[in-house]
Formats: sequence, C-alpha cells, structure tokens
Amino acid sequence: MKITQPVLWAVALNRVAEALVLPEIRDERGVSQGEHGGRRHDVEEHGRRGRPHHGPKHEKDEHRPCKHGKEAHDEEELAPLYTPGSALSASSSRSNKYIILFKEGVTAEQISAHKQLLQQVLLETSDVSAQGIVADVLDSFDLEGVLSGYVAELSPMVLELVRRSPFVQLVEQDSEVHTNEFDTQNNAPWGLARISHRDPLSLGSFNKYLYDDAAGEGVDSYIIDTGINVKHKEFEGRAQWGKTIPDNDFDEDGNGHGTHCAGTIASKHYGVAKRANVIAVKVLRSNGSGSMSDVIMGVEFAAKQHASKAKSNDKKFKGSTANMSLGGGKSPSLDRVVDAAVKLGLHFSVAAGNENQDACNTSPAASERAITVGASTLSDDRAYFSNWGSCVDIFAPGLNILSTYTGSDDATATLSGTSMASPHVAGLLTYFLSLQPEKSSQFGTSAQITPEQLKKKLLDYSTKGVLFDLPEDTPNALIYNGGGADLSDFWGDKGKKSHKPLFAHEYDNVWASSDAMFEQVRAMFGKLNIF
Repeated sequence: MKITQPVLWAVALNRVAEALVLPEIRDERGVSQGEHGGRRHDVEEHGRRGRPHHGPKHEKDEHRPCKHGKEAHDEEELAPLYTPGSALSASSSRSNKYIILFKEGVTAEQISAHKQLLQQVLLETSDVSAQGIVADVLDSFDLEGVLSGYVAELSPMVLELVRRSPFVQLVEQDSEVHTNEFDTQNNAPWGLARISHRDPLSLGSFNKYLYDDAAGEGVDSYIIDTGINVKHKEFEGRAQWGKTIPDNDFDEDGNGHGTHCAGTIASKHYGVAKRANVIAVKVLRSNGSGSMSDVIMGVEFAAKQHASKAKSNDKKFKGSTANMSLGGGKSPSLDRVVDAAVKLGLHFSVAAGNENQDACNTSPAASERAITVGASTLSDDRAYFSNWGSCVDIFAPGLNILSTYTGSDDATATLSGTSMASPHVAGLLTYFLSLQPEKSSQFGTSAQITPEQLKKKLLDYSTKGVLFDLPEDTPNALIYNGGGADLSDFWGDKGKKSHKPLFAHEYDNVWASSDAMFEQVRAMFGKLNIF
C-alpha cells in the first residue's frame, strides 16, 4: 500500500533537509553558495549564442539572458527548470522525464549522496524495489569529469526535491529531436567540387574534386544519427557499429539519414576524407526522431570512446570528429554536453537547422564550442531553408547532395538540408586532422591540435565574401579544403612547406551517371543565367 499524500510531503521535506546539510560546494570564484545554493540561478548563455538576429551586437565572451525556454520557478533556492519553448518541442515533450545536470566541481561522493537520497525517496513513495527504481528510472552520464548528470522520470514532488539539491545546476524536461534533412530531388552531386575551389564553380570545375589522397587516415568520425549502413561498398570496410541508444531498437539504419551523412564524410566516391573510419552512434529511430536524453547519451558515448583511444598507445590514431545533423527546440543540457565533449578533444560539427530562422533558437546549433553549419547552394546562395545568424559559424554545400543510403550495399540518394552541410564540415575536420604536420616538421607539435585551434584555422582558411542572401550578423564564409595542394597557409607559415600531398587527386564526382552530369550542367545554366 502506498503512503498517503500528507506523508509523502513529510518524507520529501525531511529528505530535502537531509540534502541541505551535506557538504557545501563553492563556485569557480571560491564563493560559498550557502545552504540553498546561494546566488540566484539566473538563466544565462555563453558568448554569441542566443543573440537575436536584429538585436544589438555583443562581445563573444559577454553573458546575456538566455532564451533556452520557459523557467517554471524563479525561487532562489530552486535550480532552474527548463521546459520546451517552441511549439514543436512543446507538442513532443516527455512530460515526466527530465535531464538533470550537476554543477561544476561537485564531487563523486556528493553525486552518490544525491542519488542515494533520490532512490530512497522513490522507494518510500512506491511499491517497487529500489533496484527496480534504479534500473527503470535513472540513466547516468559522465563526460570524464567535465560534465555529469542523469535522466529520470520524476513526479512533481520528487522534481522539486531534485531542484532543491545544492549540487544540481539545472533540470530540463526531456523533448523530441529530429533529423535536419529537408527534401529529396534528382541526382546533382557538386558539393565536393565546391569545397575544393576558391572561385565560384564554372563549367570546367563544377564536377572536379581536388583533394589529398591520404586524407582521413588515422581519424575516427562518430555519426550521431539514425545509424549507418555499415555493409555499404562505399565504406570499404571502414564503417563500424558503435552503439544503439534507444531502448528495444536494432543495430541498423532503418532511415538512411545517418548513412547519407557518413557517406559525405568518408565514402569512397562521395566523401570529403576518403580514408577515415566512420562509427555509428544511433540516437534516432527509423522515423528520424528520438529523445533529447538519448542524444545526450550518444554524445557521451562518442566522447568517452575518443578519450579512451586518445589515451591508448595507437601511434596511427590522429584524432576523432563527430557529426550531429539533428535538432529540436532550445536545450541547454544538450548544448552543454556538446561543449563538454569538445573540451575532451572531440572535434564537433552540428547542423544549423532548416527553419529559415535564427539558429540561436535551436540546439545543438547554439552550442558555443561546436562548429555550427548553414547550407549553401550551387550558385553560392544561402539555401532558402537554412537557419542563419550569429550562432552559424560557416556554410557548406547542402542542396541536392548525393551520397550513400540504406536499402542495399550500393544504394544512393540525393538529399537537401543543413543535415547535408554539416557532414561536409565534419569531413573537412577529419581531412585536416589526418594531414597534421609530422611532429618532426617545423609545423609539428608534441600534442595533437585541439578542437578550438582547428576550428579557428578552419574558419580563418574559409573562402570569404562569396555567398549571397545572408541576413545581418551571419558570417559570409564557405569551407575550403586547400584544393589538394600544399597546406602551409593553413598550418600557419606562408613561406614554408608543411606537407606535400601523397597524391593531389582531381576527381570527377559525377562518376556514376552521365545523365547526372547533364542535369548538373542544365542546373548551372539556369542558376547562373548563362542563357
């Protein structure tokens, strides 16, 4: 028999009292936060993320009020509670499922005490065993000490108890995320050619991809998506299954979206970095949607796998990248988890979204440390669906992109969306990681290049000022791979040579069909108004 409601509240308040006498923690300035966490939990966002498109300009490191979502309570002693702010997110929220993030600096002992308290309260308010509660309700994540938290199904009473904990940074209601694929059209491959030329594509260059034939070697790329068709011939045995996050799902890509992204990164004919390994991290089901909490678990898996391999003695390993071509409403939890993964050394690319709105309104596009990618077209316009604004870092081809697909070991499809643009950047991060100067060279260092350093180099090396139809505060920058030539300029010394390509390859990227080439030419005639 369950305990009556008055007793429930008595138990909760008693547990709250016990929680508040646990050892206090201090913030990064060493200021005690007191018995209730002390300072007011203002909802803030870092840097440029979250600035309205037409609003005043701010410095990157300035903190501004966050628009992550609706804050349910503004009481000083409660951790902030975020609920989905957009109509899309609100309609698909998971009402009693929450993501809880711990504060920075909270110890393992304090986390354990918090969870033990929660489990005890759940046990005393339920007929089920404590073991059953843990297995069914709690799902923890820990990004190597940088950020930690858990996912739980909480009643309103227990939710308030959790928010009163001095160790909790924020609580977010779980919500739905979805792929950022936009539509499907006839075959028209061109994206690889565009990223290997500074000048706009012409009839002589639109089907030529210039690249270093060694690109991709020694780099793992994690595809956090619907999975990968790992048996596809285009991957040449370099694709593997990492982990399936959704419960009761299968180790296969039943959608095709993840396989398409993986192909743009590393497939033989459609990939930017053709020798890289791709690893499937399935967080979305076959219908292209999933939960925010599952996406967080997928990011944790990729970050931990990278951290483990980085600590190994594998001399051939040069680093890891990750692509996440998905999005939903604003999620401070997801943004912070992605930022934590980048801190651990994972080079991250994310899609800006397809709502033709300020990308700062969506996650993970609002992540501060990842590279947020908008979509461009063959004629160097911003794709009409692509999100824009100060949260976009760079643009990449995203309209009519041909790549690998599911259904057979040689299936292909042509898709459009910022989902297709982001893998071009993930592929380029992979490309540059694999071509890092040898440690013995004048450009080499004893440590691998960090995500922050490579992000800056990639943005600085981009082709500037060639894009059209860009709203205010949106960067006019298109990715560039160096055209298969020497990368001295990229690595930082224009007067010296850093890397001579093993084979600067000129590749006709419409190899599969002469009809596709003619369609490409017709499209270019129309877009460039040649006739």
